[in-house]
This record gives sequence, structure tokens and C-alpha cells, in this order.
Amino acid sequence: MGHPVVRLVAHRIAMGLLLLFAASLLIFVGTQILPGDVAQSILGQSATPQALANLRAELGLNEPAVSRYLSWLLGALHGDLGTALTNGQDIADAMGRRLGNTLFLAGCAAIIAVPLALTLGLVSVRYQGRWPDKLISAVTLASVSVPEFLLGYIVMFIMAVRLRAFPSVSTVYDSMSLLERLNAIALPVTVLVLVVLGHMMRMTRAAILNVMQSAYIETAELKGMRPFRIIWRHALPNAIAPVVNVVMLNLAYLVVGVVVVEVVFVYPGMGQYLVDHVAKRDVPVVQACGLVFAAVYIGLNMIADLVSILANPRLRHPK
Repeated sequence: MGHPVVRLVAHRIAMGLLLLFAASLLIFVGTQILPGDVAQSILGQSATPQALANLRAELGLNEPAVSRYLSWLLGALHGDLGTALTNGQDIADAMGRRLGNTLFLAGCAAIIAVPLALTLGLVSVRYQGRWPDKLISAVTLASVSVPEFLLGYIVMFIMAVRLRAFPSVSTVYDSMSLLERLNAIALPVTVLVLVVLGHMMRMTRAAILNVMQSAYIETAELKGMRPFRIIWRHALPNAIAPVVNVVMLNLAYLVVGVVVVEVVFVYPGMGQYLVDHVAKRDVPVVQACGLVFAAVYIGLNMIADLVSILANPRLRHPK
């Protein structure tokens, strides 16, 4: 534990676990103060007070909040997320299928968005202040300025209604082939790529431009190296830490922030699953979805921190 890198890595992992615990507590408290009652949602507005009281006792809603939180947390640590109050299904099984769909959607968007953002960032730096740089900056800024739901409806109107190139509803099921799945999710993937592309491109551009002001870049220029080779071989490797941070942040957003896109395109993922059960006041499902989203977000950000630490030569080779 004496090496600086080991200490920093251990500190980041400990902070990540502490943040996950704090997130679980915040999620539980937030679900407890939600308006409405799952018993009322199940039985309807015409239910008698006695029937509501009996159902609340059956569902364990009358137990103290602390005991309910500890029971839920211990179950989550052992992989038991409980059962949905509205239909009695095992949450882990139901969420496993939904999480797989969300990760597939986010993964396809990331495969397109990350290389494209890095390439556009490099091109923008190479032609800084010229028309390619201005065009790329204007297009990406416009894409991140439009709300997701509006962008989704615009893409749906153009690609599904006018051109009839892709389905407007992104329904997927187990028996579909890979090509059929890709065709079904083409529109939500397009929206997600447009949403995260601008942020990653602009941060990549800013990080590389900051490195381009260094003395060794000027030395490389004086040696007669080609501009793009200087950017690729010398500037980008030294800007990798902030670039990795912004990429991981946007990857986390692709998983956690897909709720609006999934609802717009009726995609059977985690976001749609969460929204459906929020409307039903199904607290265990909301808690489980919130905990998974928090774990993904914290985990990816922790990976970004670790990569930044390992990419720092002053930490890898202390004096």
C-alpha cells in the first residue's frame, strides 16, 4: 500500500463503494416520500379502509422504515431484489431481460458515437478555425441543444413516417436475429448518438487543444512533422485522461439516461420498466432500478478515475 498508485486506486474503490451505499440510502428515502400508495394502486379508489390495511400488512408496508431498508439492502447485497408488489414477479429475473436490452442499445450507440466523436475531435483540431472546424462545432452544438424527446420525434417523423426506412416502435424479442434487432433499434440508437456525440467531440477537441500549447508540440512542428501526425502521435496520448473521463461519463449516460428515449420508442428496456412501475407506485421495482442505475454510473466513473491515475506517468514512476 506504500506506492502512490496503489493508494489512489484503493481510495477510489473505497469512495465508489461509499457512494453506492449513499445512493442506496437516498433511493430508499426518495421512494418512501413518493406520493401515492401501492395498495391503493392495486385495489383501486373504491377499496375499503380495512382492505387497504390488510393489503399493507400483507406487503409489509407497516414495518418501520429502518427495518425495511436494512432488509432490502441485505437482500440486494445477496442478489435478491425482492418481488414486484403489483404482479408478484421476481424483480431480478424481470430486470435481467430489460437490462440486457438496455445494454445492447447503449452498446450499439457507444460503438458508433465514441470513434466518431474522437475522429471529429481530431479533424476539428487539425482544421482549427477553418470551415471543417466551424461546421463540426455547429452541427454537434445543435444536436446537444435539442431535447431528447423532441429529437426522438423529429427522427421518427423523418425516418419512419416520411421515408419509411425504419419502424417507429422499437420492439425486440428473443427470437429476433441480430440484423432484425439492429433494424428495430436504428432510430433510438441514432438519437442517443446525436445526444452524446457533441459533448464527447467538444471535450476531446478542448483537451487536445490544451496539449497543443505544450513545448514538445512546438518542437515536433519545428522538426517538420505533419500536423495530423503530431496530433495523433503526441497530442492525443497526453490528452487521454480527460478524454477517457468524458467518454466514460457519456457511456454512463447512455445506460442511465435512456429513460426518455426508451419511452419515446416504446423500447422494452430498463427505462421503460422503471416508468411503468413508477406509475403503479411499485416501490421495490423503483428501488431496484435506481440501485442498478447508480451502480452503473458510479462504476463507469470509477473506471475513468482509475484510467486517469494509471495514465499519469508521474504517479507510475514516483521519484
